[in-house]
Amino acid sequence: MAEHSIRSRAAWLRVGHWVLPALLCLLLPSTWALPPPPAHNLTKGLNCSRTLLAAANEALLQVQKQGVLGFECTLEEVDLEDVTNSQINTIKSCTSEDPGAGNCPVLESSTLDTSKCLRGIYEDLKTYKAELRNLKDLRVLTSIDDMMQVLQPRSPAAPQPSPSTILGSFQGRMRLCGVLHAFCLRAVTISRMLGYLSALTAET
Repeated sequence: MAEHSIRSRAAWLRVGHWVLPALLCLLLPSTWALPPPPAHNLTKGLNCSRTLLAAANEALLQVQKQGVLGFECTLEEVDLEDVTNSQINTIKSCTSEDPGAGNCPVLESSTLDTSKCLRGIYEDLKTYKAELRNLKDLRVLTSIDDMMQVLQPRSPAAPQPSPSTILGSFQGRMRLCGVLHAFCLRAVTISRMLGYLSALTAET
């Protein structure tokens, strides 16, 4: 009887070796479903997005006024190119997969994933920063960096290139013009989306 009791106690100890870690794992948040950032981060992100939008519009205005690309950088002369189309981006991440019957699926859906949306915005900023590097507009690049730091505070800030008027080939300048126009439109979307997320957080 004593031997049976000892064997039973040993079996329970062996079970405890994996039960306790399993319970602890259940209590930990999963890396792919992180909780949304606090309200003050979203508010700061909204402020950064407004700065980003102003910088993008000013950069486009300066390019058009100064003619640094060698032609009028207007939508009539270039094609918009969505350089984020093949990746996670704001449009894909901030739109519900199950929009329902509402008139505005992005805003009316209750299944909006805030963390996924913010990740899409971050990926957009990273892509556009690489695309706009040749523009050498420090205000645009700095505003992108500032917003990326808000969305992912632990990510290191990349050094900024020195201002330069040296641009690539004519085709490269045409593409840069199209990317800049697309970036201005995406900056509007990002600012509006962060405004919506900030309002949602304030209501809860």
